[in-house]
Amino acid sequence: MKSILDNKIFSLILILIMYVIAFGVGYIVYINLPYVFYFSFLIADFVATVIIFIFSLIFRNASCYDAYWSVLPLCAVIMLLLTSELNPVRILISIAVIGWGLRLTINWIYTFDNLKWIDWRYREIKEKTKKLYPFVNLFGIHMFPTIVVYFCFLPVLFVFNYDVEINPFVIIFFILAILSFTMQGLADIQMHKFRKNRDQTFIRRGLWKYSRHPNYLGEILMWWMVALFSIFALVGNYYFLIIGAIINTCLFLFISIPLAENHQRSRKEGFDEYKSETRMLLPIYKRKK
Repeated sequence: MKSILDNKIFSLILILIMYVIAFGVGYIVYINLPYVFYFSFLIADFVATVIIFIFSLIFRNASCYDAYWSVLPLCAVIMLLLTSELNPVRILISIAVIGWGLRLTINWIYTFDNLKWIDWRYREIKEKTKKLYPFVNLFGIHMFPTIVVYFCFLPVLFVFNYDVEINPFVIIFFILAILSFTMQGLADIQMHKFRKNRDQTFIRRGLWKYSRHPNYLGEILMWWMVALFSIFALVGNYYFLIIGAIINTCLFLFISIPLAENHQRSRKEGFDEYKSETRMLLPIYKRKK
């Protein structure tokens, strides 16, 4: 087992098997529940997450969950395409989500080492929570992100279950969604190149020249565009669909970014100076004080 877990290809195959089982069971649950579509999807989402959590316990690695963020929406929108009546609006939002999901999943595969590798954030959480870690693992590392993903994807579910109409705003937000995940992709490529040829402490090239987290900015914008796309496409008042974008933004602003920056501050000299010279998200020149 150890030799398999040390191998990237075998580890990816194991991850694939985990996700096929989780999503397969989730889909069976979804189609057999008698509730309204968004509640049935939520229950199925929880069931799939619990299965991934069980696998994470078996392999003693919470990073089994890492790809869930991008793979669930990707698989869910493909399922909707195959089982729903299609129209231009549904096809456009599917293109945006599939493009985003493929980009993020490919980036995860590229950076994934093997099932012996664990995200540094999970290691820190385990050290801090100690005996409470199993509960934090289930509800903090697995369930909370699942809820965020669910609310971000909720606008897509509404587009596939209610009447929609195409209009100029729908086209605009579709284009902006494409640009958002494209910006993520460029930021990731620039970071990968920097890590291969690390010639300075902090990356100061491309989108990273004036922004500390352009990849996070793209992720935040992506789900705002999806929410706004859906609101303008749906026939009726569905403004509550921005809740996913709001929760996702708060996740990055108050959890993901502070964790990443505290980690950098503890490992790299000069971080505070770098922070004072570089904006957190927007890649815009920041005048030195």
